[in-house]
Amino acid sequence: MKAGISTYFSKFIQWKLVIIYLTLFLAVTVVLTTAIGPASISPREIVILIWYKLHLGGTGSTNEMIIFNVRLPRVIMGVLVGIALSTAGTAMQGLFKNPMADPYIIGIASGAGTGAVVSMLVLPGFFSIYTTPFMAFLGAMLATFTVYNIARVGGKIPVDTLLLTGIAVSLFLGAVLSFMMYLAGHELGYIYSWLMGRIGSPNWQKVEITALSTISCFFLIYMYAKDLNIMLLGEESAQTLGIDVERVKRILLILSAFITAAAVSFTGTIGFVGLIIPHITRLIVGPDHRILFPAAALVGGIFMVWADAVVRILEAVTALGEMPVGIITAFFGVPFFIYLLRSRKRMML
Repeated sequence: MKAGISTYFSKFIQWKLVIIYLTLFLAVTVVLTTAIGPASISPREIVILIWYKLHLGGTGSTNEMIIFNVRLPRVIMGVLVGIALSTAGTAMQGLFKNPMADPYIIGIASGAGTGAVVSMLVLPGFFSIYTTPFMAFLGAMLATFTVYNIARVGGKIPVDTLLLTGIAVSLFLGAVLSFMMYLAGHELGYIYSWLMGRIGSPNWQKVEITALSTISCFFLIYMYAKDLNIMLLGEESAQTLGIDVERVKRILLILSAFITAAAVSFTGTIGFVGLIIPHITRLIVGPDHRILFPAAALVGGIFMVWADAVVRILEAVTALGEMPVGIITAFFGVPFFIYLLRSRKRMML
């Protein structure tokens, strides 16, 4: 009994240290990446300006306007997108017990992207700034329920069938997106760039909308961390222990659709973050979702901000315009995806 209590407190302290270190790393990342830009502003000055803004209402300087009106909203948006995609990916991988599962595999991101593009072409400004988030969420939900209902067999959802159905729906939605791009006319360039993922220059209102959706969904998903831990033992074992497996699947699919839509709404479909970040974090902190969810969210935020920082650096060096951040994440994600496939192949031999 004493050994069990000792192990619990040891693990609790270890988890607490992991979260503290990752939070500090994220804070340092925010400061350092905010310093990147045409105007030279040191990290020390950024910290001072943030302190003045929070405590004294600001200084009104030019550097302060650059930081708070241009750079910081972009960096914070990057953090939120990283948190959203990593959380959705962690939930999907835990739910399907498959390290290659992510919001794109089962069509959630494709549905959100399709809904967002429809809002741009058909309903621009219908709900003002809320049009794109609403349509992205609607598209994600329609895709999710389509996959869910097609894959359902006798009231249950076999994981393999769900994944295959998701891939099929994703391909179909990709065709729909291609057709809409064909009809887009002069909007084609913007939509193509958006679909590859671009954080751009969001205002604080967009950041607030994304933050509200992302943070609320994160905590709702985290409430099912223990259920996911039990489901790792097998669905039959989980049902024996009192877990309504099908209900948990439905709820996590809906929440994953919502949080993915929050990420896609203003930045486009940024791939591979929900695939690689949960897996890398799992290798570091283990499979327990009670620590995996917050750790993956923080690592995802850090990764996304640095990926966008690379975009800004390349833009300054090459003078070719802003590269979609989805290209950077794909450079990291595709080799990692191949590594996962090879690892699974070796396990099957």
